[in-house]
Amino acid sequence: MASDLSLSPSPAAVEHLIFPIRGHRVMIDEDLARLYGVETKSLVRAVTRNLDRFPSDFMFQLTAEERANLRYQIGTSRSWGGRRYLPYVFTEQGVAMLSSVLRSPRAVAVNVEIMRAFVRLRQLLMENAELARKLAELEKRYDGQFRVVFEAIRELMEPSDGPARRIGFGHDGEC
Repeated sequence: MASDLSLSPSPAAVEHLIFPIRGHRVMIDEDLARLYGVETKSLVRAVTRNLDRFPSDFMFQLTAEERANLRYQIGTSRSWGGRRYLPYVFTEQGVAMLSSVLRSPRAVAVNVEIMRAFVRLRQLLMENAELARKLAELEKRYDGQFRVVFEAIRELMEPSDGPARRIGFGHDGEC
């Protein structure tokens, strides 16, 4: 059993599995199942047997368009294994509720690390908000000659709307 606990991921390893969808930061059922060491269908079955624990702000099913956008955002050819249904995603509260339906020691250990990852992301967002507030204060103190600098800094602070631009050579040899 102790070996199961040693397999729990670090918060940093979990952070790249959290995506923004419908104004929530969520994790995909398939990624959660892999972390918990169970099949995706087993995870979904446990959830559907306990639907009263998973209201729509804890878990929801992706639309076909959201799934396509997510696949594009992830930048992978993940096919979700020929699934017959669209993936479910879980908010932070939904992931916390999963520990009540998946009762293994590994599920508990994994949940702890996932909660730490969500907390870390929340801290990063708060730090960014504090930086924006300080930038606004500085901008008030200096005249228009620094306006371009402040605009450039704000642009760098904005999260990108699309996927990150790929760096490297394309098929035609160009950058």
